[in-house]
Amino acid sequence: MSDLVWTSLTDLARAIAARDVSPVEVVQAHLDRIAALDGKLKAYLTVMADAALERAKAAEAAVMSGEPLGRLHGVPVGFKDLYCTKGVKTTGGSRILADWVPDEDATVVSRLAGAGAIALGKLNMHEFAFGPEGLNPHYGTPWNPWDPNTHRICGGSSSGSGTAVAAGLCPGALGSDTGGSVRIPSALCGISGIKPTYGRVSRAGVLPLAWSLDHVGPMCRTAADCALMLGAMAGYDPRDPTTSVLPVPDYTAALTGQVKGLRVGVLRSFFLESTGVALRHAVEEAVKVLEGLGATIQDVNLETAKFAPAASYAVLSSEAYAYHEAWLRERPADYGDDVRQRLRVGAFVSAAEYLKGQQARALIRREVDGALAKADVLVCATTPIVATAVGQGEVTVEHEKLAVRASLIRFTRPFNLTGHPAASIPCGFTAAGLPVGLQIIGRPFDEATVLRVADAYQRATDWHTRRPPVDQPRPAAPEGRPA
Repeated sequence: MSDLVWTSLTDLARAIAARDVSPVEVVQAHLDRIAALDGKLKAYLTVMADAALERAKAAEAAVMSGEPLGRLHGVPVGFKDLYCTKGVKTTGGSRILADWVPDEDATVVSRLAGAGAIALGKLNMHEFAFGPEGLNPHYGTPWNPWDPNTHRICGGSSSGSGTAVAAGLCPGALGSDTGGSVRIPSALCGISGIKPTYGRVSRAGVLPLAWSLDHVGPMCRTAADCALMLGAMAGYDPRDPTTSVLPVPDYTAALTGQVKGLRVGVLRSFFLESTGVALRHAVEEAVKVLEGLGATIQDVNLETAKFAPAASYAVLSSEAYAYHEAWLRERPADYGDDVRQRLRVGAFVSAAEYLKGQQARALIRREVDGALAKADVLVCATTPIVATAVGQGEVTVEHEKLAVRASLIRFTRPFNLTGHPAASIPCGFTAAGLPVGLQIIGRPFDEATVLRVADAYQRATDWHTRRPPVDQPRPAAPEGRPA
């Protein structure tokens, strides 16, 4: 049973369809692991054990009767707690919505259910998705499973999704990404995640942070798993007018394992500054792997990326404040201090600043499009730092003190502004055993190529197969000191 929690989402779907394993066994194995570990990890806010087992029994009956099966039939998944779930609390990680029970599912929740996926529960997050660290003062901050002794951040805002997948509490989960909230926890937790193109996946029934920056994306152990999940949830939705009518390709079929002849642009300048040596080395080694697989490598500089922090600040702050204005006025004490303070900043962003942010956004998008006219994908580190201790506000990189929060989103938020698809996959570990992520950026609506490159890299490496030491007991404390 323990092996089931380390089986990929793709392999679980195949095994269930082949009657090699029962959906009931799979779901129960994950529920047992949640019960054993989540008291410390704090990945879940709500565990839907009874409902999951009932659905698993129904899924098993469908298999045995020979009914047509969806691509995720019987596979358990978790949902970040900003996805509306009919009859189940959706808190947004906040006290503001502590008792809110939606009367309908988010579109992506219903689509995954239609593909046969079974919801295990609702996952922890940075309050209202407004933070790259993944902190939560109301429900507890998830524990990064790669360090059993030090409480390190999982990355945010999809912190519960990151730690749940990394620790074997679910094989796949949904995150959301406004400034990096799928890719950052994927990098810090050593898993794979993709932010699709803006408009590829419906956001209907998803609590917003910033309407023009929010993206919905899967977080799994492998790029192949992400491809399977994304294919089940992508596509036009009349409930979300921002969704594209473009057809959704078969992402799984695109995973040929071949990258020969593909042009890979390595982002330099802005994307190498203030980056730790171990991370730069891991990315350079990853580039060598892709080159060894037949890809053509070229250096790329994005001069306008330096405008991303100010542009993102203006756009995100304004849009977030607009959504929260009434609650900030009526219930300010119900927010955590960090989120309340950052939301209030939005009240002081002028119309001129917002418009300048949008102008800068257009310039960045144009330059990224230009770079991708000469390269099939762009690559860089997902983050310039690895997981820090909870509460650590600064980190020293190359003798330079940097703010943790700003560092985490430095390389990810430009592609929220531009809307390009971007994935993060594991590409190494530091000497301390902390994961490093490789970010892969593609052309609009070309998630297939991003996933193809990610999958080819994973076929040639084993970083994504490593398991965190979460099952290991804590070392004994020195005599006379508490354990």
